[in-house]
Amino acid sequence: MRPPTKLAKLETASKVSDNKSKRETEVARYLAGNKTPKPSLIAENINLWEAGSQSNQRTTARYDFAPECSPLRVRLLAASTPLIITGMKSSPWQRRIQRAEKLANEYSFASEILSFYASIARFQQELYSRLEAESEKAVATPYSSGPPELKTLIVSFGPFLVVVEKHAPAPLVAIARELRTSSESWSELLDQSWSPSESADCPEKFLARALLQPYAELLRVRSVMKPNDYTHATCPFCGRKAGLGVLRPQGDGASRLLMCSFCLAEWEFRRILCPNCDEQDNKKLPVYTASDFDYIRVECCDTCKTYIKSVDLSKNGLAEPMVDEIAAAPLDLWAQQHGYSKLQLNLMGM
Repeated sequence: MRPPTKLAKLETASKVSDNKSKRETEVARYLAGNKTPKPSLIAENINLWEAGSQSNQRTTARYDFAPECSPLRVRLLAASTPLIITGMKSSPWQRRIQRAEKLANEYSFASEILSFYASIARFQQELYSRLEAESEKAVATPYSSGPPELKTLIVSFGPFLVVVEKHAPAPLVAIARELRTSSESWSELLDQSWSPSESADCPEKFLARALLQPYAELLRVRSVMKPNDYTHATCPFCGRKAGLGVLRPQGDGASRLLMCSFCLAEWEFRRILCPNCDEQDNKKLPVYTASDFDYIRVECCDTCKTYIKSVDLSKNGLAEPMVDEIAAAPLDLWAQQHGYSKLQLNLMGM
């Protein structure tokens, strides 16, 4: 493959005295629910690079932030020190929480949403343990009115909403407070949000999905599902669309997997294939990266105009895919500004 060739600047941006404050403000607006940030957020001083492509390779472009206007520049691989944990092995929940706290300290623009996620994950971890205990009881105790975990979920919604009120961005606080006063609707809301055909297109359903996520993960972990030969684009366990992609080291390269953002199932998927419309032409499947997130790929399809972010663990083995995908919110901003729609929103509704 020949060296990357500089093609053109997307925009010629004037110098801005406080670019960092500008980016943080725009990301904050996005996280608060404003889905139309100013185009200058990501497009300023970004150079487009395109690697030489061969017939059996995907077209790959790189967006490189200019040093003088890049508040996001963090060298994760060079600056990070591997965490050494002695004694009992940390749980997946602990690893997600620790990763969210670490990235919140590194990326000020994502600090609010990552701190909120860490608070939610702590509640989810405790809920997971209680649900697990209820499941163990069910083995020896027959039940006639639905699994006993359902009662635990419903009675946990109130305390969960209290956590949201304490730690969520302002727009969600008011919604959580209002929802907490209408407990008669909780059962129906949770039931609707459990269905894979229901998208989390409103804050109420996002909150319900966040509560249900530990239960979905528990059921998936306890299932006998072995999706070794599964090649479809939807989750083999819960039937939802993939929330993100993961590239795991394999031999001299990396294998592509899709991950469900609800039950967190992973399954192998072809590298050159759109998970939405099955497009196979590599020229119509561009992949974009930014220097500040060089291990996270924005995999787009020019046929159906959807995209999915993938975390490349062969480049950053310290990443927690679900957490790092949330942290890379500027990549979502860039993709949406360029006409792409996300295949499936993540647990934070982004």
